[in-house]
Amino acid sequence: MACTKVSTQKIQGLYAITPNKKVDIALIEDAITKHKVTILQYRHKTENEQLKYHEAVQLRELCSTHNTLFIVNDDINLCQKVGADGVHLGKSDSSVHIARTQLGANSIIGVSCYNQLDLAIKAQSEGASYVAFGALFASSTKPNAKHCPLSVIEQAKSKLSLPIVGIGGITFDNQHLALDAGCDAVAMVKGMFEYC
Repeated sequence: MACTKVSTQKIQGLYAITPNKKVDIALIEDAITKHKVTILQYRHKTENEQLKYHEAVQLRELCSTHNTLFIVNDDINLCQKVGADGVHLGKSDSSVHIARTQLGANSIIGVSCYNQLDLAIKAQSEGASYVAFGALFASSTKPNAKHCPLSVIEQAKSKLSLPIVGIGGITFDNQHLALDAGCDAVAMVKGMFEYC
């Protein structure tokens, strides 16, 4: 079961991921408006569930105001509670099937595939909405992340019908390399927010 065509078509352009710390709404709104961010992912690895809920609600409202897709990292329950557009899953998170069952046919479900094309093919067959590959470049956010050559993006583009997101060390200076290789969207954390 695939997600709606409308939401899949919006997986393009700049995909901002919040820094892993207490959310600065003004900073994030500045980035969204200045750089025309099309997708925002909330990523805050904290045990404080009340804080996460509060931050996610604020970000969902911000994204709604700016017509930006709002994705929650890892947490299907939080995604559902705040009415986010979707969830992004890593290798240790729930399956696409569980997320789709809980969130419904119209939710966006993204899957991290690292540097493995077979994971992306599997994610597509399970009904994912988009796949993410990386780290495409050296990343200070995740310095131990495995490198994903741009050739993997080129292969994925020829084998997949899903949007492809590139992540890892992407900046405004090198994003064209990821887009030229076949990425539909480029995800940034430090590359986005250190300029604001």
